[in-house]
Amino acid sequence: MDKILEGLVSSDHSVPVKRAIVKKVVEAAEKEVTEEQCQALFSLTTRLILLGEDAFQKQIGSQVLEAYARFHRQEFEHFFSKDFVLGLLQQGYEQLDHRDPTIIEYIHSCLRLLISCPSVLDIFSVIQVEVLRMLVRTISYFHCYANQEHELREYVGQVTKVSTLLQNIWKTDRATLLPSLQEVFAIISSTDPSFDPSTALACLVQHIPIQMITVLIKSLTTDPNVKDASMTKALCRMIDWLSWPLAQHVDIWVIALLKGLAAVQKFTILIDVTLLKIELVFARLWFPIVRQGALAVLSHMLLSFQHSPEAFHLVVPNVVQLVQSLKTNGLPTSKVFLLQFTELIHCMMYQFSGFPDLYDQIIEAIKDLPKPAEDKIKFVLNQSAWTSQSNSFASGLLKQAGKSETGKTGLINLGNTCYMNSIIQILFMATDFRRHVLSLQLNGSNTLMKKLQLLFAFLAHTQRAAYAPKNFLEASRPPWFNAGSQQDCSEYLRFLLDRLHEEEKTIRVLESAKPNFGPSIDVDNKDPKASTSSREHGESCSNVAETESTNDGRTLIEKMFGGKSITGIRCMQCNCISEKEEPFTDLSLAFCPSASTQDSPKPQRPSEEPKVLCQGSVNGGSEAPEPSSASSLTKGVHYEQVTTEPPLSVPDLVNYFLAPEILDEDNAYFCEKCLSLQRAERTMKVVTAPEYLILTLLRFSYDAKCHVRRKILDNVTIPQVLRLPVHASASSAQQSSPLQVEYPESSENLAKKLKPSQQDEEDEAKARMERNEETIGSGGNPVQSVPYALVSVVMHSGISSESGHYYSYVHDTNGADETQYQAGPSSVKDASESEEAASNLNLCTAVPAPAKQDASLHNSGEEAKSWLLFNDSRVTFTSFRSVQNITNRFPKDTAYVLMYRKQELAGPSLNEGQQANGMRLSAEPPLQKELLDAIIKDNKLYLQEQELSARTQAFQASSSSCSFRPNGSDDNNPPGSCGPSGGGGGGGGFNTVSRLVF
Repeated sequence: MDKILEGLVSSDHSVPVKRAIVKKVVEAAEKEVTEEQCQALFSLTTRLILLGEDAFQKQIGSQVLEAYARFHRQEFEHFFSKDFVLGLLQQGYEQLDHRDPTIIEYIHSCLRLLISCPSVLDIFSVIQVEVLRMLVRTISYFHCYANQEHELREYVGQVTKVSTLLQNIWKTDRATLLPSLQEVFAIISSTDPSFDPSTALACLVQHIPIQMITVLIKSLTTDPNVKDASMTKALCRMIDWLSWPLAQHVDIWVIALLKGLAAVQKFTILIDVTLLKIELVFARLWFPIVRQGALAVLSHMLLSFQHSPEAFHLVVPNVVQLVQSLKTNGLPTSKVFLLQFTELIHCMMYQFSGFPDLYDQIIEAIKDLPKPAEDKIKFVLNQSAWTSQSNSFASGLLKQAGKSETGKTGLINLGNTCYMNSIIQILFMATDFRRHVLSLQLNGSNTLMKKLQLLFAFLAHTQRAAYAPKNFLEASRPPWFNAGSQQDCSEYLRFLLDRLHEEEKTIRVLESAKPNFGPSIDVDNKDPKASTSSREHGESCSNVAETESTNDGRTLIEKMFGGKSITGIRCMQCNCISEKEEPFTDLSLAFCPSASTQDSPKPQRPSEEPKVLCQGSVNGGSEAPEPSSASSLTKGVHYEQVTTEPPLSVPDLVNYFLAPEILDEDNAYFCEKCLSLQRAERTMKVVTAPEYLILTLLRFSYDAKCHVRRKILDNVTIPQVLRLPVHASASSAQQSSPLQVEYPESSENLAKKLKPSQQDEEDEAKARMERNEETIGSGGNPVQSVPYALVSVVMHSGISSESGHYYSYVHDTNGADETQYQAGPSSVKDASESEEAASNLNLCTAVPAPAKQDASLHNSGEEAKSWLLFNDSRVTFTSFRSVQNITNRFPKDTAYVLMYRKQELAGPSLNEGQQANGMRLSAEPPLQKELLDAIIKDNKLYLQEQELSARTQAFQASSSSCSFRPNGSDDNNPPGSCGPSGGGGGGGGFNTVSRLVF
């Protein structure tokens, strides 16, 4: 039959003849026909209905289709299936587009023929969904080209009516919502350049339940079928919806999608969209009806775009004009909005400081508006970065290891490099030193100081959770340090400071021969007020020429860590005194020999081979012997058993360091006045207090007789504040005593002196008191007690200097003065009489905190977060209680290097000149362009690395398992090792004697 009908339609017969033949075909429908013939007839008649050349062909198709559908219902059900209908609605029919009304009429006619069949319900559900899609698609074509207000109002009203219709359908049947939203995304994600959907689609957003955000965003961001180009288009068009005047919640959906993309680390999309749309979003702030939503989106886009100032600088030229408009437009909501907007601008200028040419006019425009506190700005920035976004949409494999809650950056262990990491962290957290290093003008330099400056800049501004200091390690590692082996952090610190000091001196000498060039390292160009103003206005610190009176010629290391001491030797025969002034950057504090030791060796003459003391323990607690399983790691290593005597304190060790030493017998002093060996007294006194006082506890000793290395495991009480006795300048004493003697001992060896016998002690004490009375009575050099507050402690975990692990405790002062631990006059009044007496005798003392302060030290949340624990790549909050109790809980974890910061004195200070010369910058300096460019480049690289890693993991998630270190520690190797390289070179021997600290 289908062949007959097809031939008839294409024949040249007259219309009456054709109608007669068609009638015969229709009558034949009552007869039995095979299923194949029915399907062929249905296909032919459908083609005639939809693609017929004239009305006659369409009429013939409809008559034949209706006849055979009535008499062969089952076959027609098979033909007019759900899939066939879905294809018509989605793809159309051959060259006929799916949007053609003919298709809808055809489907409507066929449904009437199947009205009593069960299959019609399935077909109806498909049609319902597709009609909704068509309705949504229709809205996307609602473009408005009118300019008149009444035309615009009519346009918005018509769109609102359609969206309300859709809302009612969604309320009636919730199942229709998701397909509608899928169609919306299909429309806005289309990459067809000839199709630009209308922003009228925004009218649908207000009818979508907010509760569906999580489900829908997760579906979009984790769907592997959604290509990057489509997602970028969709997000850009959603941002365009901010222009639609009556839509609600658009900003909520846009921000949710931005966060979802950050959570799955699709940073490329975020970067592209932000740079494409940031100016458009800012432009919406001019229109009050959409202003609040636009500000929410703008705030999120700017605050999260922290790897580069590019996005912020795109909108900077328009900020002043908007602020001025908001101040003068008189709208009641403008004032509140202006406060929110200026807070955002302050946050961005803080994040990307160093552009005074761009920010100066902005600062002037908003100077009379409130400025958020620095702590609030830091909190907002820390919470808003892409790398800090909550990854609730991603699976466990996709979750990235962002910065810890502290906001600080760790340092990756490069193979037993914890000795370097711990030192870098305490230097970085030394606020004054860090600020001066970042303020130096070193552009184009390749010095070690430049590398340190770059490292500090990365630690302050990188988005990485932990940074790998590879370049700095290669540049700063002492030549005798074997790569991959554990080293002594104290030795590394001393070498690093010496290198930086000598490097600056060398540069100054070279630059002095070039009068037209300024010094490459200018540490005297920072005025405190100018620095504060620079931060206030977001300006970069500029070099300030200083007079000769303020430039004292000291290097940065000397100004920050440099002190001076005087070693004096008094011949007890003729009372002739010889003194020598020496600089120091740290004081090496030896442990006192045990009081029960009677056979202590005597000091030697300078010409003799020094004998190193086998120091005993003097504090309480116990240290159990190492188990047999660790014997291979402790071979040749001895550690001291502790006793039940009261624990030592840092002031005890300082006082022992400063205590007089009697030179006698084998260590007698050759007096040039007596021209013979004489019994003498050697004294040490500090005459210049450093800004940062570094104390090294000499826990590692070498017994030359037994050829073993020892570690002293004694617990040492660490006060938060101590007072260091500092003598006035001894220039007059030096003039009266021209005799100078060179001493082979370093400041370390000067600490290893023995106390005299009891009778000698009494005699010498009496003589000293008499001399002190004479000196003070005759206008001699006064002694001032300089207060210091604890800022950091480097801990050593292990029983040997060549094994174990270093980590650091740091007091985070946030750049403020340490008022919490201020050792002012009130603290002195609260001290006990014995402490006052000790101070009168020029002894180092610990200053007790006031009662209120002491009661709250370990209970307040603020104190709990004022101390940080830096353990390679891990950075966590801790408390001072942990610092105090660490050795009690872990006997092999002992304080090794301590850093104290000098406090402001109530009266005239010995170092008042340093303060006047601006040695304490009151704010973080803005980044110089060269540093900023390096950080921007690395931050972008980091985002690309994270995105690539996330995509790879998502691709392999179904077939690969996750292997990870349980606690993220860099030091999960066996005892005696530190870092990824294991125990290579980190055993308990002493094959590198130069690394020992005596």
